[in-house]
Amino acid sequence: MNIRYDNQVAIITGAGTGLGRSHALALAKRGAKVVVNDLATPDGNLSAGALSVVSEIEALGGVAIANGANVAQLNEVEQMVDAVMAKWGRIDILVNNAGILRDKSFTKMPMDDFGLILDVHLLGSANCAKAVWPIMREQQYGRIVMTTSSSGLYGNFGQANYGAAKMGVVGLMNTLCIEGLKNNIHVNCLSPTARTAMTEALIEDERVLDLMTVESVSAGLLALVAQTGPNRTILACGSGGYAKAVIKETEGIYLAPEQQTPENVLAQWDDIVAEDNAQELQTGWLQTNKFVSKAAQFLGLDLSSKIIGK
Repeated sequence: MNIRYDNQVAIITGAGTGLGRSHALALAKRGAKVVVNDLATPDGNLSAGALSVVSEIEALGGVAIANGANVAQLNEVEQMVDAVMAKWGRIDILVNNAGILRDKSFTKMPMDDFGLILDVHLLGSANCAKAVWPIMREQQYGRIVMTTSSSGLYGNFGQANYGAAKMGVVGLMNTLCIEGLKNNIHVNCLSPTARTAMTEALIEDERVLDLMTVESVSAGLLALVAQTGPNRTILACGSGGYAKAVIKETEGIYLAPEQQTPENVLAQWDDIVAEDNAQELQTGWLQTNKFVSKAAQFLGLDLSSKIIGK
């Protein structure tokens, strides 16, 4: 199997450096027309990074354009999408990669920094997805990737804002992949760890950084946006390692109405958290169905035709 993206158009946000640059080059090398989005300079000019990546792609014989839209501003994102449609007439791939950090312990973190991170990472991803969504629905094809993080999935000291935003894009993915399924729109998450300006400030050992190549992460990204790629997957990538992160719910217990007290909940805690038969639920309604079914069975109610399902 040789994965190609010929005649496909891909938008990669935050593509002037680091992972975004690597994603853009990798897609272009396999035939995609690439929109290299990177935040414009304060005076409105295209960033040097975006222009450099476009030049690199063109030197390889590929096709690319630079764009300076701020992903946190819907009107700028819509203008970017309109320009791409005017030039190439379709958008097949969206990679939400743009991001910034404002790390500080929660005690010391200004709420303006909390909001800024949410605006760029979560709202920015939603803005870009919103702008391309009707296009992908109309053409009955689309591949969207949100960039999440181990900080969101598991937590990191000093990153309450970043972690909240990165877990937020997982929730965004969970719903969009359901809504886009009938129109052949796949939505996934990439959870990368790589050598970037962000990690270089945190890791001192050069040998470690040498292992954390951006190219190894881009290989996973290209798998997610392939025609045969998955849907609703959190793919963790780093240093040549690839794994699926999963959110599961335990089977849990049922307490009769007269037993539904906090004392009884804690008394049966071991059974509540036991991971035997834990499941990855595919919609939120499945949780409701599980609990209602247990209650109905205990009470002898036949609700088989009334349980909610979406």
